[in-house]
Amino acid sequence: MAKGLRLTEKWMYRGLWMVAIVFAGFLIGLGGTVVGDLPKVEKRLSLDDFMDSGATRKLRSAIKNAELAGQNAENALQQSQLKRRTAQADSSAARETFNNWLSTRQATQLAAQDTELVARTQALDVLKDKERAAGVAVEAQQQAALDARQAAERERRQLGELEQGAQQQLNAEYRRVELRVFGYRLALTLPLLVIAGWLFVKKRKGTYWPFVWGFIIFAGFAFFVELVPYLPSYGGYVRYIVGIVVTALVGRQAIVSLNRYLEKQKLAEQLPDAQRREELSYDTALTRLSKGVCPGCERPVDLKNTGIDYCPHCGIGLFDHCLKCTTRQSAFAKFCHACGGACGQGARLPGTGAATA
Repeated sequence: MAKGLRLTEKWMYRGLWMVAIVFAGFLIGLGGTVVGDLPKVEKRLSLDDFMDSGATRKLRSAIKNAELAGQNAENALQQSQLKRRTAQADSSAARETFNNWLSTRQATQLAAQDTELVARTQALDVLKDKERAAGVAVEAQQQAALDARQAAERERRQLGELEQGAQQQLNAEYRRVELRVFGYRLALTLPLLVIAGWLFVKKRKGTYWPFVWGFIIFAGFAFFVELVPYLPSYGGYVRYIVGIVVTALVGRQAIVSLNRYLEKQKLAEQLPDAQRREELSYDTALTRLSKGVCPGCERPVDLKNTGIDYCPHCGIGLFDHCLKCTTRQSAFAKFCHACGGACGQGARLPGTGAATA
């Protein structure tokens, strides 16, 4: 059709298509905002919504207390270990001193030193007792730390069991919410598709066609971008079933449209030549001729062959001669390209083998 349009008309058509695209863009932006806010109508769920609040609070408090007790036990253990190391060092130093003194006494064999021997031995025993006491304290703190860790682990295990059950319920609720949100999207998108289909059939060539096509583009975007990607999966069954249904519906409509078109063409090809050309619009005929096809039946025709005046497929007249200057011209032309005279569709000079229109 572009080859048959006036220059200004061509640019105005381009401008109107730009209007359609911009209009569709704003509609898509509005629709995306609405669709994006749809999940907000559902309550935001968390794991705690599906757990016994009393038992959960008790377990978490017990875990916190056990962790605190374990931390305190670890701190006390570090202090006890430091005290044991100090006691071990004192005991080791005292024992070394005692051994040195004992060696000296054995060398001198002085009986006067027996009292000091007893005192040194008692002092060494006291240090040994402190070392043992420090060791006992370390063992006690180790036991306390172990008890705290085991208690915390036991409480965490019980809490984990509660969370596992709650997680299953949360996942099931997420699936239900996903299905409901998809239902909202479908309730919003399906009427748009119905309206877009009606506009395509009834209004796509009307006066306000840019807005019609803008709405159609918006509806298509809403379906393929805002709805289809959010189809519930359920292992792929829903997506594949919906795909099969949509494909079957679109395919059936395409088949019906094709058969209707072929039937219409058969009936049209049985009409008289002049009537068929009258029913063809000027712009439609120019568009089809520019593509190298017959305006009547849309089958390929060698239009550059000067020996072809009629379509060999349907018999419609493609070329005739000007009544004024006898120049060969398109049968659909309104004016002769050689002399500028007005043309009557199907007009021929007498003796050319065809009646005038």
